[in-house]
Amino acid sequence: MPAISVILTTYNRGHILHEAIESVLFQDYRDFELLVIDDGSCDDTPKRVRPYRHHLLYIQHSHNRGISAARNTGLAHSSGEFVCFLDSDDLWKKRKLSAQVAFLHMHPDYQVCYTGEVWLRDGIWLNQKIKHQKFSGNIFEKLLPLCLISPSSVIITRTVLDKTGSFDESFPACEDYDLWLRIGCKYPIGYLEERLIIKRGGHKDQLSQKFVGLDKLRIKALIKILAQGTLTHSQGESVREELKRKCQIYARGCLKHRKDEEAAFFLTIPSRLEAVRDEALFEIVLASDHFLDLTLKT
Repeated sequence: MPAISVILTTYNRGHILHEAIESVLFQDYRDFELLVIDDGSCDDTPKRVRPYRHHLLYIQHSHNRGISAARNTGLAHSSGEFVCFLDSDDLWKKRKLSAQVAFLHMHPDYQVCYTGEVWLRDGIWLNQKIKHQKFSGNIFEKLLPLCLISPSSVIITRTVLDKTGSFDESFPACEDYDLWLRIGCKYPIGYLEERLIIKRGGHKDQLSQKFVGLDKLRIKALIKILAQGTLTHSQGESVREELKRKCQIYARGCLKHRKDEEAAFFLTIPSRLEAVRDEALFEIVLASDHFLDLTLKT
């Protein structure tokens, strides 16, 4: 059984997939298995994977099911004590795995660790803003404003995922934000400052570029974490404050685009949830409104 399972997910990125694969195969830490999950690609991905087939397990979905389903397929077919994820447009530096394994051995209280990142947009280095500052420890409240953790940067014990659940396939995007909230409310998360992954952005098939209204999914994730009923009082109050802020910001955007009905709905969410403490009622609020659907960019 390998120590680490690396789950590399891809969809119609055959032209760059070999770069991601090689960034894993050239790691200086060797005790891992690599699973490439092809989420129904209709390009030449199978051909591009063929030269590496004896170094990895290649699994194809018959149709595109989304990033969460692809990662969950990888989890179901993997066996490592630790799990790492890699998106096919990202790259790992050579010592990514060895540095994280060493970090976890030095800090046994942590079962989750993420790393610093290099950001490239259209090949140009991007500086990260203050709001993207990373943190270590009990960082649940720090995770609420935005998604601080890149899936490509994490290493997680399988035990944590077994207890918190894997990726929620009802999220076409922001699925990582939802998972980090579920993990962060229960476990401390370690941060390794070294920039060990390269995130490449600017292309049209990025999930963050593909959908309009991603904040609706973050609002959904906040309602969902409240509905679980497992937060401490302090955590619950922090979620409600962030939910109120996000609903107000999103509603202002709706008003600018003359979506008055949608704006009114989101402005009422905080007060509606304040009066609702029963999990079943939370689920009714969450599921009953069509405004929580996303719109594809055209």
